[in-house]
Amino acid sequence: MRTNIVIDEELMTKAIALTGLKTKRAVVEEALRTLIRLNEQAEIAELYGQLHWEGDLNVLREDRFDYAG
Repeated sequence: MRTNIVIDEELMTKAIALTGLKTKRAVVEEALRTLIRLNEQAEIAELYGQLHWEGDLNVLREDRFDYAG
């Protein structure tokens, strides 16, 4: 999708320096991915303490595959 946007040059310069990305497009795409990921994490964090889980962690640990054997 082609879009023209006005971006603060100082912000872009700092973002390029911090990320090491080579293009403005790459910086904008990475920023969008980060924004989405952070919002998804916040939504998940809101569920803390609201979900009920039934199970036995000890049984789950015992059922793990033994990679050493």
